[in-house]
Amino acid sequence: MSNAKKKKSPSSGTIALNKRARHEYFIDQKFEAGIELSGWEVKSLREGKAQLVDSYVIIHRNEAYLIGARITPLLSASTHVVCEPLRQRRLLLNRREIDRIIQITEQKGKTCACMALYWKGNKIKCEIALVTGKKDHDKRDSAKERDWNRDKERLMKHKV
Repeated sequence: MSNAKKKKSPSSGTIALNKRARHEYFIDQKFEAGIELSGWEVKSLREGKAQLVDSYVIIHRNEAYLIGARITPLLSASTHVVCEPLRQRRLLLNRREIDRIIQITEQKGKTCACMALYWKGNKIKCEIALVTGKKDHDKRDSAKERDWNRDKERLMKHKV
């Protein structure tokens, strides 16, 4: 029994986060979408080889697509397949959700961004959000508030 290989269990289901989007935008509404992937992409995501830094969502012909998400191919898993790391990936959403996204993104200053990729059971899900861009002073206010909360926690920790 001791010689048997143990399966690695990830600490959480999160594959990739888009921290830059949380800094750049105000998040208005979130959706959970399935994502259409090929086999080599799933193997790469199991290894955590994904980046969502410049990713966003567009609606084309009443279907949602994830643009700009980079899934780096594994050398061993993708030798026989032509891999395209930045290809468009279709998102699986209900008609109601797609209509809501279209309605909101037509307003000025609103867009749809990918916030995270994560495991839900044996499926890979994409968290997308309807967002509004922050101005520079909003970003500074967010940084000040984050620093103040950190200092407040530090003070409370020393008092107890």
